[in-house]
Order: sequence, then C-alpha cells, then structure tokens
Amino acid sequence: MSRYVSRGALIAALYIVITFALKPFSFGPWQFRASEALTVLPILWPEAIPGLYIGCFLANILGGLGPWDIFGGSAVTLLAAYITYHYRRSFLAYLSPIVLNAFLVSLYLAPILGLPYWSLVLSLGVSEAVVVLGLGWPLVKLLHSARL
Repeated sequence: MSRYVSRGALIAALYIVITFALKPFSFGPWQFRASEALTVLPILWPEAIPGLYIGCFLANILGGLGPWDIFGGSAVTLLAAYITYHYRRSFLAYLSPIVLNAFLVSLYLAPILGLPYWSLVLSLGVSEAVVVLGLGWPLVKLLHSARL
C-alpha cells in the first residue's frame, strides 16, 4: 500500500514540477506540456491514475486559466488515465490522452482564449500527440524494460 501511495504522489509531484519548469510551453493553444508524457503511466501502474489527477489539478490551479481549466482539465486527465489503464495492452492506451485533450479541453479553452473550437482541437491534438508519442511512449518502454 505504501508503494502505491508513494508512486502516485511521486507522479503528481513530477507532473507539477515538469509543468512549471516548462511553463511557457505548458499553457495556451499549443500545449507542448512535457508532463503529459506521464499520462501513459497507467499502462504500467494503476496508482498513476490518482497521481495524474492530483498533479494536473494542482498544476492547473497554479496555471491561472481559472476554474474551467482546474476542474475541467483535471477531469479530462482523470478520464484519460482511466481509459489508458483499461486499454493498457492496446495502442488505444496512447490515443486516449491525445483524443480526449484535443476534443474536451478545447470545449472550455476555446472561449477562454477566444479561439475557434476546431483550430484548438487541431493544435491541442497535435501538441498532445507530439508529447505522448514522442516522450510518453519511450518512457513507458524504458520503465517497462527496467521493471520499475
């Protein structure tokens, strides 16, 4: 049990630290949020699900885009993490954070940023895909091979 809690807390802390270390890239219409590479960790560990939710929630509180991003973004992350865990033996696990962030985060972020919904779907989808597939996929392979 303590390993479960510790790993979840570490994932939450890493999410926050990475988001703010790279803050200029973490918020806005093009979110190359490197911490989103962690969204595929439920492939390896179910405790990543609450860790990602808490990490995203706290990062979005500090991000300054308001309650929609705090609660909406965290809920999307929670849903994506659950789906990622559920499909952990399939490539669909990698697609859930990409698709859900593109379509659902755009719903509330478009009016906040004053941008058209579909252009935001495209920009968030592309930036999320770059991070999840470019960083998250190799991260999962590395951690799996290290048997951590």
